[in-house]
Amino acid sequence: MMMSFTKIELQILNLIAQGLMLDDIASELKISRHTAKAHIESIYKKLNVKNRVQAVVKAITREIIEV
Repeated sequence: MMMSFTKIELQILNLIAQGLMLDDIASELKISRHTAKAHIESIYKKLNVKNRVQAVVKAITREIIEV
C-alpha cells in the first residue's frame, strides 16, 4: 500500500530528519506551532509510528525521504 503524503508533510519529515524541533519547523515553514503539530500527528498516523525517530527510520527505509 502506497502512503500519500502532502508536500508540507514531506517538508516536515525532511526537517525532522535534520533534527529540527516543533518550534523550529513551524518557524522554518512560516506556519503556527499548532499547524506543524497537526501535520506531524498526521505523518505519525500514516506511518503508524509513535515518535520522530520511528518516523524518520520508517520514512528512510520506505524511501519516502532521503538523507
